[in-house]
Amino acid sequence: MSVISFQTFCVEFYSRHIQKPSNEVYELFQKSGLLDLLEKDYDDLHGMGMEYLMRFIEEYLEGEKK
Repeated sequence: MSVISFQTFCVEFYSRHIQKPSNEVYELFQKSGLLDLLEKDYDDLHGMGMEYLMRFIEEYLEGEKK
């Protein structure tokens, strides 16, 4: 899976997870720096299970709000 495919996958899956449109989730990921982090840490993250990945995203975004 390429980095861009992984980022897209995360946006789409997380949008379903929180029941928000994917364009809103993309903007949230972009503004929070999460898209860059998904690219930078691709090697570590792309092999993780879905439950771990959703928890990672939630914790990252929660940390950005503080």
